Amino acid sequence: MTSGAILAGGRSTRFGDADKSVVDLAGVPMIRRVANRFAGADDPVPPGAARASGGDPIVDDLVISCRPDQRDAIETALDGLSLPVRWALDAEPDRGPVAGIRNVCRAAPGDYVAVVACDMPFADPSFLATLVEDAAGHDAAVPRLDDRWFQTTQAVYRADAMAAACDRALARGDRKILAPLDELDRVVGGDASIRERTTPRTFTNVNTREELADAASVVADALRKD
Repeated sequence: MTSGAILAGGRSTRFGDADKSVVDLAGVPMIRRVANRFAGADDPVPPGAARASGGDPIVDDLVISCRPDQRDAIETALDGLSLPVRWALDAEPDRGPVAGIRNVCRAAPGDYVAVVACDMPFADPSFLATLVEDAAGHDAAVPRLDDRWFQTTQAVYRADAMAAACDRALARGDRKILAPLDELDRVVGGDASIRERTTPRTFTNVNTREELADAASVVADALRKD
């Protein structure tokens, strides 16, 4: 059993006053686009356009990590989603992605958790499905783009192992996301493997209003071609 998880608890300081997790992206709240891609209910936008829109979910349920003050707006954005939704609210906000990933791993009923940040609206569901396969028998499957950057917020983790590693990192005051990862038996997908399966757009982050406008253009272009 595999759970999906969306990390939404960050403060989005580069985005301005609005909570970017629920900002409108081409008519759909951004977090809903990520959730829809898990569920196979998004617009047919590359990469993974057919799987993203084909009605075939890649996970059994969805866990949302967010601050308590975000929950109502996110719950409204996810209304009607076909996947069961669980909540992993930040008891201590602003502790970073290590705490967020720990929280979703604790809340997830699945043995494995496919984690995606809320600002990655083009996460390729077909690619995530291959990461789930890669993780089987290991503690994690993590892409490493250009042989430098671990994409820890688009990765798959064994829930109990990652939660325990995050707990240890937080207990010693280490909030770097690579700290728990270093303890895990992990499969690392390098640049060549990533490019065989998907495109770098799967890792696109929307951090600013300008990047939001660019993302909206990507959606519009894809729908014109569909």
